[in-house]
Amino acid sequence: MSAPEVSGGDAGAVEPHDAVDVIRAKRDGGTVPEDALRWMIDAYTRGYVADSQMAAFAMAVLLNGMTRDEIRVMTDAMIASGERMSFASLGKPTVDKHSTGGVGDKITLPLAPLVAAFGVAVPQLSGRGLGHTGGTLDKLESIPGWRAALSNDELFAQLADVGAVICAAGTGLAPADKKLYALRDVTGTVEAIPLIASSIMSKKIAEGTDSLVLDVKFGSGAFMRDVVKARELARTMVALGTDSGVATTALLTDMNTPLGLAIGNANEVRESVEVLAGGGPADVVELTIALAREMLALAGKPDADVEAALRDGRAMDAWRRMIRAQDGDPDAPLPAPNETHTVTATSAGYVTQMEALPFGIAAWRLGAGRARAQDPVLHAAGIDLHVKPGDEVVAGQPLFALLGEDGSRFERALDALDGAWKIGTDAPARTPLVLERITA
Repeated sequence: MSAPEVSGGDAGAVEPHDAVDVIRAKRDGGTVPEDALRWMIDAYTRGYVADSQMAAFAMAVLLNGMTRDEIRVMTDAMIASGERMSFASLGKPTVDKHSTGGVGDKITLPLAPLVAAFGVAVPQLSGRGLGHTGGTLDKLESIPGWRAALSNDELFAQLADVGAVICAAGTGLAPADKKLYALRDVTGTVEAIPLIASSIMSKKIAEGTDSLVLDVKFGSGAFMRDVVKARELARTMVALGTDSGVATTALLTDMNTPLGLAIGNANEVRESVEVLAGGGPADVVELTIALAREMLALAGKPDADVEAALRDGRAMDAWRRMIRAQDGDPDAPLPAPNETHTVTATSAGYVTQMEALPFGIAAWRLGAGRARAQDPVLHAAGIDLHVKPGDEVVAGQPLFALLGEDGSRFERALDALDGAWKIGTDAPARTPLVLERITA
């Protein structure tokens, strides 16, 4: 390596490595030594390594990949950049779920109280939506009074009492990731699997949960459209969790069609409550149960009867306590749209396609999502589906309804949906919602 550089911030401090050497090593397809990689993440977090240098390193990772050990070291270095939580004092197992996001994905809402009903703590630190992928906190803020921000004391108290918390992640977890995430977004390196995996897992491991279940989606409305790449991401994240001492499994799930019948915020809360009441769309129920079984198995309760907890009201009771604990009113009316626009079938036949991404974009254009982090969301905006692929329809039958604050956004939303749904003479083949289970 070249001679150590002298820090510009402190003329007496000598840096042990050179960013250019780290970049060259990865550019040339080599392996970065552990101490150099840890230094690179730390020095970037401190502001010593410039954005331009980290951008070059990220591009080298995108093009040449990283070994399992390199990804583990980078993830650990990102965790070390901030605080690490511990739930050991709770005296009960903790398990979390992370989804890579999709259209109509409201699974966290019924899942957290369902798992908590079995005496397992679920610390679900969640985020907000950006673009076509909705945010869990945005959905819950449809509930009058509900608040996302909790202190650590409030978080622990609620886990001890209710067992489930869905709240905003603190800024102290993996600050290196926040800085690198913003850089990836503007340098064309978002798709690098080692960077995606370390980004997600640094926050989840720092969160301090005993075990973790990953819902890794593929298809039109997913972050990873290609199933092969989604599988690689899932395997990489499961390995990271395992190497860090967190029991981790993943389900590979289909996101070619929106999940459930509601896309938005308030309407997704409404649908989640239907699931907790023992009803709801079949696909939402199926995935909620599959993930709950995974989480409870990792928490040492493999024989838990999750369907019974949905039927007998235990999961609903946990939901109501969870909402009240964060100052929300579970009985208050949810925001309703001022105007709706219904799209009907122009011919008889079978619904053969409802492509997730255009429906997500249309809901975003209606105001259910945001283009910039500081933008507000319209909680009543979104789309209600009346049919799903495989359903038989007649001419004039409602297919879906656009929900809005006013009609001014309907035209652009309809533009996004041009060609997104199709009706044919033959019913499409059924495809599994959960394609694969991935373990260490």
